[in-house]
Amino acid sequence: MEPVPCFVGGAEVPLGAGFDKHDPATGQPNARVAEADADLVDAAVSAARAALRGPWGRTTPDQRIAFLERLAAHMEANLAAIVAAEIADTGKPVTVTTNIEIPRAIANVRAFAAIARQAPEETYETKVAGGKARNRVLRHPVGVIGIVAPWNLPLLLLTWKVAPALACGNTIVVKPSEHSPRTALMLARMAKACGLPDGVLNVVHGHGTSAAGQFLVSHPGVDAVSFTGETRTGEAIMRAAAAGPRPVSLELGGKNPALIFADCDLDAAIAGTARSMFDNCGQVCLTTERVFVERPIFERFAAGLVAAAKALKPGDPRAPETTLGPAISAVQREKVLGLYATAKAEGAQVLAGGGALEMPAPFSHGYWVEPTLWAGLPDTAEICRREVFGPCAHLSVFDDEDEVVARANASEFGLAATVWSTDPARVERVGAGLESGTVWANCWRVRDERAPFGGFKRSGIGREGGARSLDFYSELKTLCVFEPAA
Repeated sequence: MEPVPCFVGGAEVPLGAGFDKHDPATGQPNARVAEADADLVDAAVSAARAALRGPWGRTTPDQRIAFLERLAAHMEANLAAIVAAEIADTGKPVTVTTNIEIPRAIANVRAFAAIARQAPEETYETKVAGGKARNRVLRHPVGVIGIVAPWNLPLLLLTWKVAPALACGNTIVVKPSEHSPRTALMLARMAKACGLPDGVLNVVHGHGTSAAGQFLVSHPGVDAVSFTGETRTGEAIMRAAAAGPRPVSLELGGKNPALIFADCDLDAAIAGTARSMFDNCGQVCLTTERVFVERPIFERFAAGLVAAAKALKPGDPRAPETTLGPAISAVQREKVLGLYATAKAEGAQVLAGGGALEMPAPFSHGYWVEPTLWAGLPDTAEICRREVFGPCAHLSVFDDEDEVVARANASEFGLAATVWSTDPARVERVGAGLESGTVWANCWRVRDERAPFGGFKRSGIGREGGARSLDFYSELKTLCVFEPAA
């Protein structure tokens, strides 16, 4: 099995204690991953602190931007190897990994280099007795950043954090998910090959509670924490970060609605909603799990979604015809299947799927679940309130615009929503009324790295993207200089 060591102070740490990583598509172990203990996490934080005092702490913004551009080019040259590592960890179909997710990770690095280059200088003049005061806003690195990254979009979401943190001059300790350790290690190796000084980017592997994740976020030498993952873990990280205190950026869970109006482009709405439900086996925080359809088109829309679900092709993730991958782990598969059983027990009408997906060898022991659609439950049913993080959604009928906006907002989450309508005025009204950090109209998962991203309510704290990322990863200082009148 492939060894996956930690990376601390510019060097790979030989495997000591470790755990097996399983291929989600087959269920077979395919890597042995190092398990960082508290001492190794402390060493990583110390290496990051030392790097702040070293050459990296004396770099200029232009030098850091040039490094990010070199790193993006190096990643692009090694795209095939990165794709292979991501598939081995996640079981994602090769077409999605090759054409969308890894290219988007590379684009993140380039985008934050451009955002840092274009960041405007803030200068304000104030008239005072005898002259004027010139106030200039300066950026300093926050220090050592602890990043806890998720398994669903491992490299893409990691670069969304690492690139702006480096652009602002910070040093980093990453704890990738135990389910997807490979590409974080590859990123550290590639960064070193591109000239990043030792200790600037460190990677410690392991689990969360009473393990590497907890050791990192509670470490007194960590100056800020950025996390993407489930809400309960985010709450635990907030509690740990309060000892300090330290800033946190939390992108958490969702129970995202889609609002399908009768005046929509029906074919586009079916295709877009199907993608928003089944992409990455439903394992995306932005996935649609609640679908509200206006009554006149409900039957046609539901039939179209059922057809889309049945057209998905599970199989070898390295085969170009495969369009559906597995759940990430046996635990995640059992969680999803448990919620499928809950929906059935609540009386849901099963329109498609509803159980485990039986696969032929060599995938018969993989973590496969059926794409699933339900109808007939009230909004208060557990399956309509709790995030499943699987390839599924519940369909409901609505009759009135105000009614459906209120129902969509009746959730403890508020990460993302979609609206399908050809009426521009309706799109503006509904988009403004939805309590979600991102609202897509007639599209889904279209991202511009300059725009703010984050959630309302229990879906997160803070915003990432553009100047918001630069602000989180910077300490802002005002330099006020008095200039006497001539």
